[in-house]
Amino acid sequence: MKKRIAVIGVTIFVLWNVVTIFVILSQLSTKRAPGVTEKITQLEEKIKSQVQANQELLQLLMQHKNKNSLLDYNFSKSKDKAHSSHSLEEEKPVVDDSVIAVLVFACNRPTVQRNLDQLLKYRPSERKFPIIVTQDCGHQPTADVIQSYADKLTHIKHPYLDDIILPKKEKKFAGYHKIARHYKWALNYTFHKLNYSAVIIVEDDLDISPDFYSYFASTYKILHADPTLWCVSAWNDNGKVNLIEDNPELLYRTDFFPGLGWMLKKTMWEELEPKWPKTFWDDWMRHPDQRKGRACIRPEISRTSTFGKKGVSKGQFYEQHLKYIKLNSISVPWTDKDLSYLIKVTYYYVV
Repeated sequence: MKKRIAVIGVTIFVLWNVVTIFVILSQLSTKRAPGVTEKITQLEEKIKSQVQANQELLQLLMQHKNKNSLLDYNFSKSKDKAHSSHSLEEEKPVVDDSVIAVLVFACNRPTVQRNLDQLLKYRPSERKFPIIVTQDCGHQPTADVIQSYADKLTHIKHPYLDDIILPKKEKKFAGYHKIARHYKWALNYTFHKLNYSAVIIVEDDLDISPDFYSYFASTYKILHADPTLWCVSAWNDNGKVNLIEDNPELLYRTDFFPGLGWMLKKTMWEELEPKWPKTFWDDWMRHPDQRKGRACIRPEISRTSTFGKKGVSKGQFYEQHLKYIKLNSISVPWTDKDLSYLIKVTYYYVV
């Protein structure tokens, strides 16, 4: 794949320069025609513009080369670390970026058990994927379910349960205000108090696919390497059976923020947190002021599906749309896949 991408990049670069030379020669052939001074001036502008474009393309190709080197370095470093004969006590503490916390948002639905059972069933490593359940609402039956898992997960409780004072016309949206408040507190707690560098956000009403964890572990390396990405999502908002290609290995970059099982880095949260909205946080995330031209990675076939018919939205979107999204059932060995094509500099030449 990498050789193919390199060949494509070099070919484009060479062709671009050939075109430049052709333009120069074709323009020079008319040098004795009337208005030669004006034509020469126009030609100079074209040459300057083309040279700049060539330099930008070369820079992008070099950036991609460096990104691939970084990915290869990280992969080899992880393997070397795994085969090290030194004990953990003999090594200096390091920040392990491969640890990705799973943050489950819960409130007053004891059916969170269905979600937690799957997260624990498919989890390949407790160390690499610590599960944190953050609970709002103070609902004791839901708390009892969460606490029944004991040390298999961490249970944190949102301390601010007071009603939010709203104008009369906005009181019907009180639930959305509480959700945004809960998200801000829980993400701050997870990134700053527990000091994780990346988080997968999961709602308490989601089913997950067998390859949920390997999907996020593999795409995390791309998210970390490419600054033009700002999230990875497990969800395809157009993922109905009649709208998708039946290929579980297809991944895309998207300008739309999908949500419903998504990953972000601590550095991205530090950008979003100071301006986090009071309500409707997911719509806010889709605004250009937040996206800033960046993309998310999403699958063709969703790695999550929702069973949450009852919730703040009263099930209106569930019956009309959400329940028809297909959940992937095939475990793709993502760790064996080369996903470097998702980096922006190569993506539009390959896909």
